Amino acid sequence: MKLDEKQLKQNWDDLLGRIEHQFSGERKDKLLEMYNHFADRMMFAPASSREHFHNCFAGGYVDHILRVMDCAFDLYNSWIMQGAHTDNYTVEELMFAALNHDLGKIGDLENDAYIPNTSEWHRKNQGALYTINPKTEFSLVPDRTLFLLQHFGITYSWNEFLGIRTHDGMYEEANKPYLVSYNPDSRLRSNLPLILHQADMMASRIEYERWKHGENGLQNIRTLTDVPKEKMMKYVPNVETKSTTSESKPQPKQSALNTVTDASKLFDELFG
Repeated sequence: MKLDEKQLKQNWDDLLGRIEHQFSGERKDKLLEMYNHFADRMMFAPASSREHFHNCFAGGYVDHILRVMDCAFDLYNSWIMQGAHTDNYTVEELMFAALNHDLGKIGDLENDAYIPNTSEWHRKNQGALYTINPKTEFSLVPDRTLFLLQHFGITYSWNEFLGIRTHDGMYEEANKPYLVSYNPDSRLRSNLPLILHQADMMASRIEYERWKHGENGLQNIRTLTDVPKEKMMKYVPNVETKSTTSESKPQPKQSALNTVTDASKLFDELFG
């Protein structure tokens, strides 16, 4: 996997553009300050250390963040369409958590988290293209993320904190008390952390598949543009162009796919 200079710049401009248009006021200014501070490092950072994980290439981090934001927004709309309750958090909170969920992967204030692996044996036999930087003190990614945000004076809500803190789901043992509860009083109060975790897993899997099948990692497939809209309209009436603003919340509607046969037929027509 390799992104050229143009693709790296395109993704970086996309990321900064999202911060510019999806946030406001002092928080937007501080986010831009932090991201520009880490620009040289972040623009070239990988999203993981091994090629069979996800986006293990220069520029993989930013590409992953863009994909998670897109997946989170799409999943948010899917939850609404199925009747989920989303009145106790905002789209901005979801986008903030998605934007910053892996921030700790860029390292600490002075050092990268990942550095190129100089061992050819490990690169060839284990796919370990990067290795953990020994100069960076150990930290769980969400904890380092929250430290970096507070260092730059960037405030966040409880919903945003919880989304970032638990975005790895049950892959992180420390998340279990938040995610496993048999008491309604101690259960998650919103579905934001669940949507973010789903978005992260979805993006990571897609990135793995693009590596597996030899496709370039650039996040250039963000909508069903390869599927003719008339095919979608046949099964899902009143398809509207999604908005990226928090003012427009899609209203729940009944699914047009009422039987297993309908769903199977849709899949065959769209992707068969």
